[in-house]
Amino acid sequence: MILAILYDPSDGRLRNGGAELIDEWERGTATTIWVVIEDESRETEEDLLSQRFGIHPLALSDALRDRHPPKIEPFKENTFILLKGLDADSTSLKLDTIQLSLFVGERFLVTRSSGHSLSTAKVLSELTSGGLAPDISRPALALRVCRAVADRFLPLLLAVEKRLEEMETEMLERPSDELLGELLQQKGDLKRVLRILQYHAQVFTSARSNTPQQLHGHDHELTDVQEQLDRLLSLARLYYELTDDLMNGYLSLSAHRLNQIMQTLTIVTVVFVPITFMAGVYGMNFEFMPELGFRGAYFLLLGAMLLVVATILLFFHRKGWLGGRRRR
Repeated sequence: MILAILYDPSDGRLRNGGAELIDEWERGTATTIWVVIEDESRETEEDLLSQRFGIHPLALSDALRDRHPPKIEPFKENTFILLKGLDADSTSLKLDTIQLSLFVGERFLVTRSSGHSLSTAKVLSELTSGGLAPDISRPALALRVCRAVADRFLPLLLAVEKRLEEMETEMLERPSDELLGELLQQKGDLKRVLRILQYHAQVFTSARSNTPQQLHGHDHELTDVQEQLDRLLSLARLYYELTDDLMNGYLSLSAHRLNQIMQTLTIVTVVFVPITFMAGVYGMNFEFMPELGFRGAYFLLLGAMLLVVATILLFFHRKGWLGGRRRR
């Protein structure tokens, strides 16, 4: 799909169309154009970008790659901006990304995406519906698209905060292996989002300190994008740390519960070892045992067993191992 929006300052109106508007733009000297390319063949994209807009071969190669880190690279006639945006189906942290390339010239903006870009569609709708001035400059329009790409991460991150509160309650009341698995998955997803946002934040921080020629005079828009990325990066880092804390807390609680179980089993073992020993001694079939001829020997042995058990339990109670007073 090739969609073009041509602005002619002579009549102040926008014209929507396809590749045919590029011919009209080339014949003019004051007209500006925005070309959106999606789901086109590689040959068509290469021909359009190189022959009609003079895109540098190296920029073209990076734009058409399946994976490439975000970057802003100035060329003589245009500035190349490469972003990693969310695809149209991403509604949670289990997201997929698309490559979004922007070529910004004095009279043109070309956006190319490896899939449908909701960010591009949003700004396109704002422009055609009158939400943006028709004579908006191409660099300002490009930075508007960059801001829309960043904004799509915000609702995904805010949804994490609510889920973190729910998981904290579940961890204390209903711990389960499924909850631990979700925490591990969320930690991995947040780490991926952190990496994507860090790439973008570094790129736009560098662009602010060394602004490309085509973006001169748009410091406010550039700062706006960079500050939004910083806020998103801060949120993602905070939620990553909170998720890590919850996971460590879950493991600590699990270890504590295991220690309590082991303590109970140990107490049971300690109680039964001495009386089992006593029963074992008097269970041996020797003919000459002093106590065997005593009439009350059986009851004395049972009493001794009870006394041993009571002594052990009293000792454990005084140590606080049975829920009694704690040892100072």
